Amino acid sequence: MATYPQAPVAVHPLAGPYDTAQVLRRRLRAAVKGRDEVIDLIIVALLADGHVLLEDYPGSGKTTLAKALGESVTDAEGQHIAAFRRVQFTPDLLPSDVSGVSVFDVSTSRFEFRPGPIFAHVLLADEINRTSPKVQSAMLEAMAEKQVTVDNHTYPLDAFFFVIATQNPRDLAGTYPLPVAQLDRFLFKINMDYIGREAEIDVLATRKARRSAPDEPLVTRDAIVEARVAMEEHVHVDPRIQTCLVDAARNLRAHKKVLQGLSTRSLVLMIPALQALALLQGRDYVTSKDIEYLAPYVFGHRLVVAPGAGDAKAVVMEGLKGPLEVLTRSTMAGAVAPAVPQTPPPIPPQNGNWG
Repeated sequence: MATYPQAPVAVHPLAGPYDTAQVLRRRLRAAVKGRDEVIDLIIVALLADGHVLLEDYPGSGKTTLAKALGESVTDAEGQHIAAFRRVQFTPDLLPSDVSGVSVFDVSTSRFEFRPGPIFAHVLLADEINRTSPKVQSAMLEAMAEKQVTVDNHTYPLDAFFFVIATQNPRDLAGTYPLPVAQLDRFLFKINMDYIGREAEIDVLATRKARRSAPDEPLVTRDAIVEARVAMEEHVHVDPRIQTCLVDAARNLRAHKKVLQGLSTRSLVLMIPALQALALLQGRDYVTSKDIEYLAPYVFGHRLVVAPGAGDAKAVVMEGLKGPLEVLTRSTMAGAVAPAVPQTPPPIPPQNGNWG
């Protein structure tokens, strides 16, 4: 009896990126307890090629979280970039302390560039609002263009480059508030509070176990970069999603409580963030719920609201309410992603484990 070779099983193009995101999620949750939502947002920002500003209290786990992220990623072959670097920002810090400096080499009679701590996969910029505007402007170039300029020479940063910056919400003495242009370079601003009682007990109970490396494989730097490309190509964004974002931005620009509205750049940055959130949840399409969830984190710190107007995130939801209702009604009549079935199956992970 003749036998015929079986056709190869088709692998979903997002299966690999989904597995990568889940490995990162498990490693970070093993290292930091009680911060599951923050961890998910940081993974979303990483996949969306954005940066994160944490407004938190000292001792809240930000260094542990950033270090765990850096240590979860292995370098590409032939590269020797630090996985994680931490810079404590102070008023006397100079741009060269972060970006690097050119040093004269007597043996060659030439200036040689010595990279600073910014040449890392993950950079923790601790208390970023304590440094001078000159250092902040140096960070602006690195975060926006992934490069640094020293002595009129431009040096590229790695494509992976990811910044987690922090500022203390209570301690305002001796600080330089971040200008709007600097805030606009952060994809998310996340306000952290104290963790819950049970999570805090878990932190104390697992303090020894968390010192050892998680029982999870490392993620390659290339896997993250490839996931960004695959996500952009294969996570569907319906045109109605884009219309909803534009209408919400126009509502906020005309809002009586808003002095300065959203830029077009913020809407552009929102698209990969929505795609990354969909990927993390095992979907290959964006929904209205994704917009509702991410909008306060993406738009809240970009608005300049009038004195006494209250929380900027509440104003964001006011401006978003009408366009979201229109989007929801339209998607009830038809699929959000017409290119896929009405209720598409979740992305099948390559390793068969949803985590």
